[in-house]
Amino acid sequence: MRLCSLTSSNPCNTTIIITNNKNVGVAKSYTNNCNPNFNSNHQNSPKKSSIGAAVAAAALSFSLLLYPPVSIAANSPASDQSSSSDEYCREDGGLLGDDMALSAPKLGTNEGIVEEAWEIVNDSFLDTGRSRWSPESWIRKKEDILSTSIKTRSKAHNIVQKMLASLEDPYTRFLSPEEFSKMARYDMTGIGINVREMPDSSGSFKLKVLGLVLDGPAQTAGIRQGDEILSVDGEDVRGKSAFDVSSKLQGPSETFVTVEVKHGNCGPLQSVKVQRQLVARPPVFYRLEKIDNGATSVGYVRLKEFNALARKDIVTAMKRLQDQGASSFVLDLRDNFGGLVQAGIEIAKLFLDKGDTVIYTAGRDLSQNAFVAESAPLVKAPVMVLVNHNTASASEIVASALHDNCKAVLVGEKTYGKGLIQSVFELHDGSGVVVTIGKYVTPHHLDINGNGIEPDFSNIPRWSEVKEYLSTCNRLTQG
Repeated sequence: MRLCSLTSSNPCNTTIIITNNKNVGVAKSYTNNCNPNFNSNHQNSPKKSSIGAAVAAAALSFSLLLYPPVSIAANSPASDQSSSSDEYCREDGGLLGDDMALSAPKLGTNEGIVEEAWEIVNDSFLDTGRSRWSPESWIRKKEDILSTSIKTRSKAHNIVQKMLASLEDPYTRFLSPEEFSKMARYDMTGIGINVREMPDSSGSFKLKVLGLVLDGPAQTAGIRQGDEILSVDGEDVRGKSAFDVSSKLQGPSETFVTVEVKHGNCGPLQSVKVQRQLVARPPVFYRLEKIDNGATSVGYVRLKEFNALARKDIVTAMKRLQDQGASSFVLDLRDNFGGLVQAGIEIAKLFLDKGDTVIYTAGRDLSQNAFVAESAPLVKAPVMVLVNHNTASASEIVASALHDNCKAVLVGEKTYGKGLIQSVFELHDGSGVVVTIGKYVTPHHLDINGNGIEPDFSNIPRWSEVKEYLSTCNRLTQG
């Protein structure tokens, strides 16, 4: 089993853990990539997927039109990137009592594939309040589906697709064997875009560029946010899924792919040749600002995305700014759609006291598992975090962790509100299903998904106000 990327139908992709009815996968981070270097523990029977410490999520950041400060140079991704893992398993019977426990599906048969997918949802699916799922309705659906024989494998796959679509959860979906196998071949050789299926007036959908990696290959070549993708290497991709198109865009590092795009709804068509790239770009820029007629130094740090270099570069920037005399810091997370959630968790820890909660994960059983800081903070100076409506996923984890632990004030706009976790399960015929199994919850127990985080100030406050706000916050927290 290998962990692979998916293109979510949301601006920020979500946590993916790959598993199957025989293997327990290891949670890893992804950003349109696949990391094949992890182990699987073999089991003899299906086990229930439960929320442990989910550690990964992926997203692509939008462009920022800001004055570019100093860039941190780096030659390769950080070698000490965290990859903590927890087992995800399934238990026979799901939510049913022993007297209603389901018999194991006949593995490999058409009916068995459908029942296998049904059981995964029955055991693992988290209803986020936007679907029509209930244990009772799901049992009735199985009875209806399996009341007649399923003569072909394609019919079985079609039934699974419709069954998952009935949940009305945009992230829970079916993967054909071809799609699932493609996932295992992914690596970080994409062109730096996030593709989304957007409905149009005809009832169909268009493939739009929803996000761009700042200074990534696609943006550099001239692809813009909002562009419609029409063809890849001369092949018409209209009507194809975002997953299919993302697969076609990826390939060996340094090779080229030609993408035909339409700029905006009414703009011109353009054929763009883009070179794929492997090495993650430095995501951090920083500079020292002088205020109060030069009497006070403020360290400004802009984080574009949470990639493999993010934590290492943040540490370097903060230390250099401290050495230059910075007595307070601005962390700019505007238009940062996230990236590797584990990087976000580790960066948040840099600002927190030992024992402070970074984030919780919550599953269908309502239990919550906490990520906590294990050591003293890198800096103790007051921090101002800049956020806007495009601050999402890993960015929201960092913003809420610093805010709820009285380490920073949030300034700007309400954040995007993205915090769901998906698991990818491999079925016994090589196909797969992606199922929403959990969500992220802030230290103050706020459900991020669909809600976002409200800032403390809409406009830049004076540093005296920041210090007073944090002082009051700490007094209230301490009792």
